[in-house]
Amino acid sequence: MLENKPRFAPERTFQHEVQSRVEQRLAALGRSRYGGLRIYVKTALLLLWSGASYGALMAWASHWWQVVPLCISLGLSLAAIGFNVTHDGNHGAFSGSRFVNRAMGGMLDLLGGSSYVWRWKHNVFHHSYPNVEGLDEDIDFGALCRMSRHQPHFRHQRLQHIYMWILYCMIVPKWHLYDDFAAILQGRLGDNSFPRPRGGELAQFLVGKLVFFSIAFAIPLLFHSLGQVLLVYFLVAVVQGLNLAIVFQLAHSNEEADSFSAKHPQEIAQQEWAVHQVETTVNFARKSRLLTWYVGGLNHQIEHHLFPRLSHVHLPAISDIVEQVCREHGVRYSEHPSFWRAVASHYGLLRSMGQVPLSALGEAS
Repeated sequence: MLENKPRFAPERTFQHEVQSRVEQRLAALGRSRYGGLRIYVKTALLLLWSGASYGALMAWASHWWQVVPLCISLGLSLAAIGFNVTHDGNHGAFSGSRFVNRAMGGMLDLLGGSSYVWRWKHNVFHHSYPNVEGLDEDIDFGALCRMSRHQPHFRHQRLQHIYMWILYCMIVPKWHLYDDFAAILQGRLGDNSFPRPRGGELAQFLVGKLVFFSIAFAIPLLFHSLGQVLLVYFLVAVVQGLNLAIVFQLAHSNEEADSFSAKHPQEIAQQEWAVHQVETTVNFARKSRLLTWYVGGLNHQIEHHLFPRLSHVHLPAISDIVEQVCREHGVRYSEHPSFWRAVASHYGLLRSMGQVPLSALGEAS
């Protein structure tokens, strides 16, 4: 639950205009907001990719030069399922059927996460107030990393532009083994509280964890040694985690995106909600069809934040409309032409936020 939430400006002119123009575009293309046949085919391909990688690791790979590429393949495929399938499902954008959406979103539970916790963390806290310190947990790394000018600075953060890339690799193991359990036991995500799951939601969480640990550890231990199983799990998790962390960080944690603090609600109150979504978000590599396919349209993050319940398969078709309306209304529309330019911008933010703030230097002098 969002505690002491600030309010955006009541103005909705930009939001109404962009919504109207996008609806016209979708109607002209004859598309609903759901994924349709394209997303079902894509889901089947991604599941086949991950299943083949897992099966080959279990039954075929016996040398390091076979194991390592298959670990990379499995890690990439699992990240792709997260980007494309569970993300759309948990946003209710996969299908017009609530059951199908819950099933596709619930696939996250089988991958070691929790769809229940994710919906609160991502759909509610992040999408409501992106880049607002104290409300958006995605920019809250505690003392490990300073992602916003509103966060306190610690001496060791001067090296965060170096060590954070290593820590990104550990995000998935931490997620699997600690984060979800801690969140549910405490009923909190960062500074925000949320209701603990009960009944069917709790059963889904527990069964999902049991199935995941069986797939990741118990079944492989029937055929391989403990050391081999742990090493493969670690390699797969590193690849998966690095992919997930980088793609999600590139959209908001960069030099171009605005950031705010829940402690200064007057700044937020000056913005229309839709304008806040655009100016705290940055697109990257919009013209890369391969990257767009792999990351589930998350490189069109501005469009996703304006229309979170629209399937990712439609985002490229509306991006030019969204950009045009932004220009007409004087709303800053930011993008990086390539993936690597976006990575460089994230690196730049890590480095600049790691430096001692000028205010602190002034106090010290």
